[in-house]
Amino acid sequence: MVEGTERYAEELIPSDYSSWRYCIEVKCGLALKPDFLRARIAVLSDPGQEETRRFARRYGDTHLNRILAWFRQAAAEA
Repeated sequence: MVEGTERYAEELIPSDYSSWRYCIEVKCGLALKPDFLRARIAVLSDPGQEETRRFARRYGDTHLNRILAWFRQAAAEA
């Protein structure tokens, strides 16, 4: 485990960008490649998508916007 990531392993919902990246890349084993990032941004930024509405109902609009911002940050870094 990378130094300083112990708390991320215990979090059920990411609390910040680093925790979110850890969740996606380590826990889920997903690579944050440009195509994946673009696809997720497209879905999560479209309020007409059922997946987006379901996410907002479950976690709230504030968390949806936070996750969307983290996907956009990762895309800018890619």
